[in-house]
Amino acid sequence: MSESATSGARGISVASAFAGMRSVAPVVFRAGCPDCRGRFELAASALRLAIGATSRTTFYSFTCPECGAAVRKPAGERIVELLTGGGVRTLRLHSM
Repeated sequence: MSESATSGARGISVASAFAGMRSVAPVVFRAGCPDCRGRFELAASALRLAIGATSRTTFYSFTCPECGAAVRKPAGERIVELLTGGGVRTLRLHSM
């Protein structure tokens, strides 16, 4: 990077960089329950992501807010990317 490209960034404080932001909308994820067929939105805090060594051991889970069923669904690369980017708590599973 040239000096002119980085020199302007040095003068910006954290306060001024975030001065225009008022609030951040919480991330919500759409989900469905295979038991009751309910469709709903869940906050990141309602989901858990487990990342295993294989696609069979990588999944996300939540409790259905409509029927209370424990739901577990497979998570491919894109789902993992979306969930981790949205702040879902992640557990890394280690193979033995």
